[in-house]
Amino acid sequence: MTLNFGVIGTGAIGREHIKRITDKLSGGKIVAVTDVNEEAAKQVVKQYGLEALVYPDDQSLVNSENVDAVLVTSWGPAHEQNVLNAIEAGKYVFCEKPLATTAEGCRRIAEAEMKHGKRLVQVGFMRRYDSGYVQLKQAIDRNEIGEPLMVRCVHRNPEVDGTYTTEMAVVDTLIHEIDVLHWLISDDYKSVQVIYPKKASRAHANLKDPQLIIMETKSGIVIQAEVFVNCKYGYDIQCEVIGEDGVAYLPEPASIVTRKGAKRSTDILVDWKDRFMDAYDIEIQDFIDSIIKTGQPNGPTSWDGYIAAVTADACVKAQESGQKESVDLEEKPVFYTGKSTVNVIMH
Repeated sequence: MTLNFGVIGTGAIGREHIKRITDKLSGGKIVAVTDVNEEAAKQVVKQYGLEALVYPDDQSLVNSENVDAVLVTSWGPAHEQNVLNAIEAGKYVFCEKPLATTAEGCRRIAEAEMKHGKRLVQVGFMRRYDSGYVQLKQAIDRNEIGEPLMVRCVHRNPEVDGTYTTEMAVVDTLIHEIDVLHWLISDDYKSVQVIYPKKASRAHANLKDPQLIIMETKSGIVIQAEVFVNCKYGYDIQCEVIGEDGVAYLPEPASIVTRKGAKRSTDILVDWKDRFMDAYDIEIQDFIDSIIKTGQPNGPTSWDGYIAAVTADACVKAQESGQKESVDLEEKPVFYTGKSTVNVIMH
């Protein structure tokens, strides 16, 4: 049984997913592509030797009878309409973040999915599939460190260009911590606050960098998240969960240890794609496998996209106000609280 994919957006992440589905994963096939730059879409088909049709627009691809699932890797502001169109057509959707650029947009997607009557959408929060975060989640769920009390995490990039804004530190960077920490500790956010330390000399004039975000959950867990996107030395992701009985740390990526010139050293990655390459593979494979086996995706839901958007909005508001801001989430619908299995027919 094969899940036929139509891909909307053939930029960098779109090409990465096309390559992994075609060359590395099982159970999926790229049968349709589209891009605002039609020539770019045609080049991708040729580059990867795809037996895929190039469609002139998003809607015609979504409506294709040969497409079972839509892979949304287009420009962020286009995501909401792409996903809504796919739901209306009864197609499965894997959507890279953001699910929508506003919380209201995410809510509209969730409402459309609930109206349809079964889960169709998975959001591309790949960190849930990283082996280190999975081990951390297991340690917490098994109560190996007791009840979590505090979390400290770090998200550092070597550098960003002049188009990167202060707000993007939340909506493009911290958004991954917002989702994965919510998943790790199984607790909703209550409030957020943003603090600006001394500005890094390498940060351009209109960017406040680094930033320290304090998030408090409804049960009282306090999270301290650092975003530093001009750290120079590498791409560095860290997470430490402090519990009543112990502390659990996110493992470092595997690297050999060298002893040379009177120094003991290990390498630090500089490319985010290398850090989470395996997680990307595992999440797409899980999307394929869960649909084939159960008829619905198993990963982050539309409601998870909504939670991330509401929390990010509160963080942006806190960036501007300098005050503690509340995170006002609606009650989680029953539709998103459990799993169900349904039959699915694919090509």
